[in-house]
Formats: sequence, structure tokens, C-alpha cells
Amino acid sequence: MSFSCGLECVLVLGCARWVWKRCTYIGSDDSATWTNATPDEFEPIPRICRLILAVYETDLHNPHYTPAGGYCLQPDCVVKRVTYEQAQGCSTPYIIYRDDEHKEIVLAMRGLNLAKESDYKVLLDNGLGRQMFDGGYVHHGLLKSAIWVLNQEGDTLRRMWEETGKEYTMVFAGHSLGSGVAALLTVIVVNHRERLGGIPRDKIRCYAIAPARCMSLNLAVKYADVIHSVVLQDDFLPRTATPLEDIFKSIFWLVLFYLGILCLFGYVVVQFLPCIDAFDSLPCLLFLVCLRDTFIPEGRKLGDPRRLYAPGRIYHIVERKFCRCGRFPPEVRTAIPVDGRFEHIVLSCNATSDHAIVWIEREAEKAINRMKEAMGENMTTAPKAQKMDRIQTLEKEHKDALERAVSLNVPHAVSDAEAEEADEEEGEEASDRIGEEQSQSQSQPREEESMEAGGKTKSGRTNWDEVVKKLFKKGDSGVTTVNRDVGITAPR
Repeated sequence: MSFSCGLECVLVLGCARWVWKRCTYIGSDDSATWTNATPDEFEPIPRICRLILAVYETDLHNPHYTPAGGYCLQPDCVVKRVTYEQAQGCSTPYIIYRDDEHKEIVLAMRGLNLAKESDYKVLLDNGLGRQMFDGGYVHHGLLKSAIWVLNQEGDTLRRMWEETGKEYTMVFAGHSLGSGVAALLTVIVVNHRERLGGIPRDKIRCYAIAPARCMSLNLAVKYADVIHSVVLQDDFLPRTATPLEDIFKSIFWLVLFYLGILCLFGYVVVQFLPCIDAFDSLPCLLFLVCLRDTFIPEGRKLGDPRRLYAPGRIYHIVERKFCRCGRFPPEVRTAIPVDGRFEHIVLSCNATSDHAIVWIEREAEKAINRMKEAMGENMTTAPKAQKMDRIQTLEKEHKDALERAVSLNVPHAVSDAEAEEADEEEGEEASDRIGEEQSQSQSQPREEESMEAGGKTKSGRTNWDEVVKKLFKKGDSGVTTVNRDVGITAPR
């Protein structure tokens, strides 16, 4: 009897400790060890957020939802606008904008529309381990959407980049659902830069605002030099699996968690009352839930190649503190995390409001103003020297993240040396592919089928479905795998 009572006390204390840790875990804990971002690297993000907000407007000459300070764009420089009707359920609405002031060509995509079934279909079009791509796994529905956008706008983007003297940076940006599409679109473009006029890798950028978990860990680290994710404090989506059924599952476990707290409290109270034997199995049930949620080994998570993560380098905007009311002046932390990459749902009443693009834009603007003020007060070296030092630091962090992914045995992770070697091979193979396609287009008669081996039509328009298919091959067992014979650009 005394042994069973002692065991019950241990279980109750263990569950109480788990409840305490879960209730006191806040969003800022995810980035507690990260370094602070600098104004130069974070400066584009508020501007990109305003461009994404502009997608929601039907007429930019007469806007209805203008943020504080305005959109800061020229409506006449919006080259193209695509609505839900034009997208036909294949993508969220987006705009293509030529930013002459900052020398950028921006494709900005809006987020999930809760009133559109087509957006839910994109989210649901996935399964664990369903879509392999570029040595890892990606979200199937988001990849299909990215390919559709490239089929529609690839020629437009290439023409714009060539018309601007090949000096502009090509930026892909999106919020929520659109962030996943933009991230995978960036991965495709980086692997096939020759299809967009041979644009250099350092002139391609992606800003994933409130990102969806859309790619496996090795890809998230591999493309951290071109993909930048922005997370506001307790945002739920980067911490939640992308498929809609998994989101509902997370909500279910959240409700179960609160019910467990109530039951545990009731159990402790009624232990001193007679004839309540029905509650004797409750600590065991709660203990099993604790085991499921808390004691899953980190190595098991890292070793699953099908598990999806938020892409690229992460910028975490932190504005609230534990047991403090209100919002504090925001600070921005950044890193390329390999382990501990937003793995825990935060029990916060701000988990959904922190996902809103409006709040992210406001807090990002406050953060950049605060960083500029702090830099002006603490200026000790020349701005150019600071910028060069920061660029070198970012490159070193990327190399360190690649090496750490290899040391943690992340599936399909490559070291920095292997990445540089693959990058050199890709440059040579890309030149060979362009030469072969030009010779084939000259020798191919008009009566033959319209699709060339290189993925182009007779008119020279790139078919991105064919281009992406070349990254895969079927083995003897009929399973689709990555085609290692096709060059894949690796990070420098």
C-alpha cells in the first residue's frame, strides 16, 4: 500500500513538473541563445511585409487597408497582379513589382484565405514522405503551386531581369501559405538559374513571413543563405506541421492538455475523499501523455528525413517576457538552428495573433527603427567595415550549420566542402545544358513535337514541370528517387 502511494506521488510530481514546464515555456525560449540581427540584414523585411499587404488591395491607387506610413511603393511599377479567379485554385494571389529604388524584382504572395477552399486543397495535398525533391522531402501541394507560378511567370521574370541590365535582385516573398510556395519556388530557381537568364545565386532572395513547415531539415539548412524566415514571438504555424489534419491534431492535443490539467487538479483534491477509486488510473494516463510529448528523443526527430521544418535562416522577433504584461520594445534574434528548430507549441493567447501579417509588419518596423537608433549611439567602426564583417559572419554561420547537420547525422545533409564541389560541377553542367538546348533548337524541325529535351517549347518558353521532373528517376523497384546525375546547385 505504501509503495503504491509513493509511486502515485512520484507520478503526480512528474506530471506537475511537466505541466509547469509547459505553462512557463514562452516563445522567446526558442531563440534564447541566438545572436542579435543587424539593421542592414533586417532592413528589407518591413518593406517586404508592406508589399505582401499590398496584394490584399484591389486598387493600389485608392487603398483601403493602408498600414502606418503607407505602402511605400509606386502603383505604376506593379507589373502584374494575379487574383484568385486568375490563379484558378493553383496558387494564392500575388503581384510582381519592380522596385527601382532598391533595384529589386519582387514576387509577393498573400497568405491563407480561410474562406477559400482552394487554399485548403493546397494544404491538404500532402502526406508524410510523399514528395522527394533535391535530396530531401518537401510539401507536395506547395511544390505543385510553386511550379505552376513558375510556368506562368518564369518568362516574365527572366525578361524583367534582362531588361533591367541584369543588376536587380530577384526577391520571392510570401506570408503563411504563400511563404511555403515562395520558399520552394526559390529552391527550384536556385537549382535552375540558367532558366532565368543565368541570374547569380547571390542575386536571389526569399523572405518567408510566418513560414509554413515546407521542407526537410537538410534542405532548410542548405538554402539558408538565400531563404530568410521571419517569426513573431509565439506564432503557431512554424511550430506546427503543415497538413491541415496535423493542425487539427495539434488543437486536439492542446484541448486534451487543458483537460488533463483540470483532471489532475481534481485528482489531487479528491485523493482525500473516500470511494474515488475511478481516478486511480488517471496519473498513468497523464504520464503516458507526458512521455509522448516530452520524452521523444531529439535524435529521433532529426533522423526522420520526412519531417518538415521552417525554411532557411530564421529571424525571431521577440517582444514579450515571462510573467510580464504588455509588449516590450522588440528585439530581433537570428540563427540557422539545426536542433531545437521551433519544435514546441507555445501555450499563449497570442499564438494566432502573432501570425497576422499586420502585426508582423508593425513589430518589424519598430524593431528596425530601434536597431538603427542603437547603432547610431554605439557607432565605433565605419559602416562599410561593419557590413563586410557581418557578411563574413553570416557565411561562417551557414558553414557551421552545414557541418553541424552532418555531425548530427541529419539524413542527406552535406558538408561545406561537398557543397562547394557540387556547386562547381553545377556551373559546368548548366553551361553544357544551355549549349545542348541551343543546338537542339536549331536542328529540330518544326514538324516534330513541341517539347524539347531540355524542358522548353518551340517558342523558347520553359516548361517547369519537365525541368523539375529531371531531378527524379525511378529505380528498379519503381520508387521515385532523386536523380543524382542532374546537377543540383549547392550552397557556397
